[in-house]
Amino acid sequence: MTPAERVRAALHGEHVDRIPFCFWHHFKEEAQGSGELLAAATLDFFYKKFNLDIIKIMPDLPYPVPTSALTNAAQWRDLPSLALDTPMFQQQLRCIRTLRTQLGNDYPLILTLFSPTTYLLRYMGMGMQSAIAEARRDPESFTQGLAIVAGNLRTLMQAAIEAGASGIFFSCMAATSADFTKDEYTRLCRPSDLQALQGASAGWLNIIHIHADPSQIDDEIYFDLFTNYPIQVLSWSDRLNGPSLSEALTMTDKCLMGGLAERGPLVHGGETELENEIMGAVTQTKGRRLLLANGCSIPDDTPEHWLYVARRLVDNLH
Repeated sequence: MTPAERVRAALHGEHVDRIPFCFWHHFKEEAQGSGELLAAATLDFFYKKFNLDIIKIMPDLPYPVPTSALTNAAQWRDLPSLALDTPMFQQQLRCIRTLRTQLGNDYPLILTLFSPTTYLLRYMGMGMQSAIAEARRDPESFTQGLAIVAGNLRTLMQAAIEAGASGIFFSCMAATSADFTKDEYTRLCRPSDLQALQGASAGWLNIIHIHADPSQIDDEIYFDLFTNYPIQVLSWSDRLNGPSLSEALTMTDKCLMGGLAERGPLVHGGETELENEIMGAVTQTKGRRLLLANGCSIPDDTPEHWLYVARRLVDNLH
């Protein structure tokens, strides 16, 4: 199978010749604000070195942030509406077009973006919990800011799909028991998630990543809040929190992305431990509706030896 055939089959729970496989880390130093440079680093890592089934453009050409950290909720109302001529949007689109030209028309290629909630909370110079407290104190300002950013993201997502992206990897923070309550996330945050994702409606490989801080080992994600989002794949750190892969299969008919701990054997070995983790993911899912991947980014300095070992082990799966 080609990578596209393999991934498309997995999305529909059909037979695959082997499990589709992907892992990733950041390329901030290599990108240097340039779409061409990020495309070169991305192609080298995902395609030339490891021949992975999905190429993931990392958020190393970041969504524009305020020049100084915000300090109160009212400032969320004044976030700017951004057009496609925004320099960083232009660089992201250039990265997509460059990669699509080099990869051909069908290779799975996704652009990583964060949810409006993630951006707004990160803009506050006070830490996650204090920023959430501000949102609770002034929910009207919070939702107005979310709508502004969601509109910008919708525009960018639509342009990204038109430029050649297969879909969006949409990372959502704060949907956990340590952050907003389920009711708060549903009422305050979900509408802006859906508004943004309207821009990706023409994509065939849209992925929601439900993010939890790996330092909060007792933190539980609100997995069930995302099972009816208009996407094809659900991603989370299943080795750290939330449902297991086997449990998740009973909660959704969407494809699952996970199975490997981002700070586990994929990073430090050894081979037996890595093989056990891979086989554990395959056993839980019977090899169907699974994209084998790390939950969140692996460290940028991960020894490539273990990544090559993982690549070899997956190639031996049938």
